[in-house]
Amino acid sequence: MSEWAPKRFWKEADVRPEGESWTVTLDGRGIKTPAKAALAVPTEALARAIAEEWQAQDEKIDPGTMPFTRMANSALDKVLPQRAAVAEMLAAYGDSDLLCYRAEAPDELVARQAAHWDPLLVWTHEMFGARLAPRVGVMHAAQDAAALDRLAREVHAQPPFALAAFHDLVAISGSLVLALAVIHGARSPAEAWDLSRLDESWQEEQWGVDEEAAEVAGLKRAEFLHAAHFHALSTA
Repeated sequence: MSEWAPKRFWKEADVRPEGESWTVTLDGRGIKTPAKAALAVPTEALARAIAEEWQAQDEKIDPGTMPFTRMANSALDKVLPQRAAVAEMLAAYGDSDLLCYRAEAPDELVARQAAHWDPLLVWTHEMFGARLAPRVGVMHAAQDAAALDRLAREVHAQPPFALAAFHDLVAISGSLVLALAVIHGARSPAEAWDLSRLDESWQEEQWGVDEEAAEVAGLKRAEFLHAAHFHALSTA
């Protein structure tokens, strides 16, 4: 028996302005999120990206081909009702940021981490007045509270749709600094992803590529790049 899937019931997906937001429509009717909120987004560019996903559906709807719709639903149904809590959770990554935890050895990896990660810690200090200090090893050591407060303010300033995308940038990379670098244009999304995988890339150079791990990493990379795209469209 084939798996049931909802069928396409509309001819034309489009967008229309609604006050300061944009609504996605199917044959002129606005659509709803799973929690029954109106699917209204902050920019025309984002609305059109969502409408294109709906327009591209065949006879049966495939949610797996609709990442912009899924993230918009998440922004409205999950992030908006608890925006402060989500921002606080993401800001907490600053106290254990990936870029601050360095290898003890070998020297080649130590040097590579310093060469690629130190400039971003300098950028974070210059951009936000937040100096994060690198540590050797994996044991947690608290960062300066004032620095964390400055980074937290930046996270809390993100609007709900941007924050939904920012969540994935931070959670997938394990780095608040990398996520901030992406949304402020200090690094491209692809560059930031590569920097988050610096240790794994070094291991692959030494021992070869594990195909299963590489497949998982490829999926995460796509999610990371999509989150960056969503963030850009939501603030365009």
